[in-house]
Amino acid sequence: MNLVEKIQSKQAHIGIIGLGYVGLPLGVAFAERGFQVTGIDLNKDKVDTLNHGLSYITDIENETLQTIVEKRTFRATTDFSAIRKLDAICICVPTPLNKNQEPDLSYVEAVVTELQAYLQPETLVILESTTYPGTTEERIEKVLTCSGLTAGIDYYLCYSPERVDPGNKTYTIDNTPKVIGGVTKKCQQLAETLYGTIVNDTILVSNPKVAEMSKLLENTFRSVNIAFINEMALLCDMIGVNIWEVIHAASTKPFGFIPFYPGPGIGGHCIPLDPMYLSWRAKEVNFFSRFIELSQDSNMPRFVVRKIEELLNTQKKCINGSRILLLGMAYKPDVNDLRESPSLDIYELLKEKGALMTVNDPCCNMMFDASNERVELQHTMNYSELDNYDLVVLLTAHSAYNVNQIAESGVLILDTRNAFKGVQAPNIARIGDELGEVHPEAAKEKILVSG
Repeated sequence: MNLVEKIQSKQAHIGIIGLGYVGLPLGVAFAERGFQVTGIDLNKDKVDTLNHGLSYITDIENETLQTIVEKRTFRATTDFSAIRKLDAICICVPTPLNKNQEPDLSYVEAVVTELQAYLQPETLVILESTTYPGTTEERIEKVLTCSGLTAGIDYYLCYSPERVDPGNKTYTIDNTPKVIGGVTKKCQQLAETLYGTIVNDTILVSNPKVAEMSKLLENTFRSVNIAFINEMALLCDMIGVNIWEVIHAASTKPFGFIPFYPGPGIGGHCIPLDPMYLSWRAKEVNFFSRFIELSQDSNMPRFVVRKIEELLNTQKKCINGSRILLLGMAYKPDVNDLRESPSLDIYELLKEKGALMTVNDPCCNMMFDASNERVELQHTMNYSELDNYDLVVLLTAHSAYNVNQIAESGVLILDTRNAFKGVQAPNIARIGDELGEVHPEAAKEKILVSG
């Protein structure tokens, strides 16, 4: 049975290297379609947790994981020798930046070393990790060629960028098109056959570089536009215009405008990091992208802290010694993903200024501060105790938060996400809007809910 037949008959053994926010959902998708899946990860705690049917990712329910573990269609291991038994391998390891804001491909390189030791003939290898154009050919194909393996003959090599959006219930793996770039036509056809078992649409491009570049274009587009709208929020704040009303008005144009929304900063694994891969690659060919560099200069966490200072000042208070409740540390609503969250930066800035902080997040139990100290997070909200705080700062608009109850408490509120849209109360201030006068003591009598 050749590889195409193995895939079509679900006899192919699929390997997922890296069981994070990309790799685990991908592995679960293949296992649910009836493939035998082996997940490989160096983190023994993660591996043990998964093998007990417990998920550490919001998008994967424990029941889902327990089902495929009990059916023996999914198992996790720390042993890379499992590669010997795999027919297809998806590499989903981290590709962070080093302290100089340059690509750190050490995780990819470590996987390639394992492939040199254990890769079997006729195996399909697909890199999904976000990286610079040229990585698949330079960091995988070139190295394996030195080991005597020819892509398209001895094994098959492709790049297919992950498009995972944690917490997104509308667009998931199956209905998000999969871009595929193969080193050879046969490589691409095999990857198309494989991914065609779990996604509705596959988009074939001419080579891995195009696929790699497409991912960076997607995320750089978002990065530049988020940076732009955050700058507009700063401007509107200074000239006394409500940015949220401006965006709503502009969004009524049926063409030529895509709404982006301001917030306390850019977060998540992709948007703050991926554009720097493109910038680094550009510099290698003596091209300097000003848009990318400018979009990385985020003043939003410091702006939020300055707004906090202004709000407390209206109550004749300062940050030092004030009791501040931070709501939401994850980088986006209803996920437990803290990667590059601007809330962490705001926490550190307030800590430096002596704030007495309580941190709440319904999706996260703990975090680590800049000194790598563990910080326990409140997991539930006690609305009756809100008046114990001098200020509540909403950083992430988790759906678990009852904004009406928070507003009715009368506590001074800074809303960084427009989560209190439609709630008119004298104790609420928003970023991207003139500060005006806030009167917490009048809130309980004057709160109005509209829309």
